[in-house]
Amino acid sequence: MAYDALAGGLAHDLTAAVTSSGEGGRGPSRLCADALWGSALRLLRDAPKIAVISGFYVPSVLSPETDGPPGALVLTRALSRAGKDVRAWTDSPCFGAFKACADVLGIQQDMVEDASASGFDSGGMPLFVYVERLGRAADGCYYNMRGEDISQWTAPLDSFASLGARSIGIGDGGNEVGMGNFNSQLRDLMPGYEECLCVVKTDVCLPVDVSNWGAYALTAAMSAVYGKWLGQSLEEEASMLGALAASGAVDGVTKRNEASVDGFGLERQLEVVSLLKAAAGF
Repeated sequence: MAYDALAGGLAHDLTAAVTSSGEGGRGPSRLCADALWGSALRLLRDAPKIAVISGFYVPSVLSPETDGPPGALVLTRALSRAGKDVRAWTDSPCFGAFKACADVLGIQQDMVEDASASGFDSGGMPLFVYVERLGRAADGCYYNMRGEDISQWTAPLDSFASLGARSIGIGDGGNEVGMGNFNSQLRDLMPGYEECLCVVKTDVCLPVDVSNWGAYALTAAMSAVYGKWLGQSLEEEASMLGALAASGAVDGVTKRNEASVDGFGLERQLEVVSLLKAAAGF
């Protein structure tokens, strides 16, 4: 399937699958346009080397959340299977959750790195893909959806997006890297949260209901282009969430240590994976 064809039926199906649940109660996913998928795919196609960045820490329970690592690592493996030189980056507080998902997917250990470590070298990456990764607000701080400043627990990995490289953002709350693309619209959609919105822009941003789902949808789109399923199996999806729970990760909405993401249980996660696989023709 040609990249431009994603402006048609497949793009519409992908958008619907990850922005139309209505259960999350947030506004950003209303801004996801079909054409964004093709634009994101072209960036992935043209970059020989890619860093996928995620990790969102919940200080009140001293654990990372379950949204982000699964999506980032499914996409990382898909890019590797497509022949790309790819790395998955997070910061120290979220590294355990990253490692848990990477192990389930059989991702090589040296592909998963702590980008907040002293002396870390970004290696001149031409493309950064952010999945559920906080970006700074206008005042330079990092805020969660409760409006709490969690800068102390958030390494400034959004700074890579300002290095002159290309970038893709995937988010669901308005405070993630890339949401600066929609700052004025989000101010209208999310009154009362204006000062916490991320101002960091990316070349393409995919606003979705749940960030994992956006990364899964991008993986499904890649699968359609490459003619083979590059995503996870239902068993791997369930195993990732189980491994995350075992590592101490929590649902970012409920703050409970359970196999759910943003208030959506395992059954809903499996349904989304199945919908995306069918949309991609597999």
